Amino acid sequence: MQTFRCQCGHKLFFGSTSCVSCDETVGLCPTCRNVTAWKSFEDGLWQCTNRACGQKLKLCQNRIDHKACNCAVAEDEVDQTLCHYCRLNQVIPDLSIDGNLVKWRRLEAAKRRALYGVESNGLPIGDPTRNDYLPLRFEFKEDAAEPVSTGHAGGLITINLKEADSVKREQTRVEFGEPQRTIVGHFRHELGHYYWDLLVEPAKLDAFRALFGNEQDPTYSQAQSDYYANGPKPNWQSQYISAYASMHPWEDFAESFAAYLDMTSIVSTAQSFPRISADVADGDFDAWLRTYREIGVMANEFNRDIGLLDLVPEIFNKSVTAKLRFMHDLSEIPVHSPAGVSSSSGS
Repeated sequence: MQTFRCQCGHKLFFGSTSCVSCDETVGLCPTCRNVTAWKSFEDGLWQCTNRACGQKLKLCQNRIDHKACNCAVAEDEVDQTLCHYCRLNQVIPDLSIDGNLVKWRRLEAAKRRALYGVESNGLPIGDPTRNDYLPLRFEFKEDAAEPVSTGHAGGLITINLKEADSVKREQTRVEFGEPQRTIVGHFRHELGHYYWDLLVEPAKLDAFRALFGNEQDPTYSQAQSDYYANGPKPNWQSQYISAYASMHPWEDFAESFAAYLDMTSIVSTAQSFPRISADVADGDFDAWLRTYREIGVMANEFNRDIGLLDLVPEIFNKSVTAKLRFMHDLSEIPVHSPAGVSSSSGS
């Protein structure tokens, strides 16, 4: 993620809500998509101080009520009180329960970062408040009488609230032998299923099957049962980005999609720091991947120096590279309004 600048010249970050230097209110402007200082305006409005923007803004209601957002709503969206990220929520946790507000804030921060990333890659988001193509919706739920499964179905992404508990998330990571398990990673993975429904199934199914396999054979339920009974496919590293990707073509796609978003996010961050050589053109996939590999080697060694997990644990063999290139081309697919939806997933 790039860094931004306050009007005072101090550096701002994607999640900033105030400038630590001049103490101005700051946030993510929905019009210029920059984190900027906001000047108080008349009638409870604010104004983006980006000279190229100047948009008049309303604070997102989730920021006012819960400090769970750093975005705003454009003044002309008169019927909206939530920003375009928060209005995707269908269910939020019970905030009367101790600790849930903190966990929900973590989920919202990760969701904003993941959604900003897909928008930066030119991918559309179906808005459930409009008569839009396949609306994207979120539910954040706790285990009750029945456990809540993190997953996707028909544009609805469900995240179990315990994923915002770092201790429980690490226990699950170790239990399943995962090299990484992060909240942002969950969102990126489940968004992969959403974009399969929105873009791939109606327009690029043959090309998908040529790379990832036939999603109908075996069925998802059969593939899932086989995976949890027998583990990943032998020598999965030669074809897949992760062990979980070997379970079924849908999971292969979602894992590859998440890895692609990791790549574009990290290389974009490197581009904002001139000391790191990351001069790549937007359309040059090979340059993006080459730069990501170089950054990954360096970052992995930094992490190993202090005992942290690798930032980039994946191996980019020929098969994986072809799948990432497929993700790179998704923004060129025209958006359709599918009559039905197909994919679903576990976490």
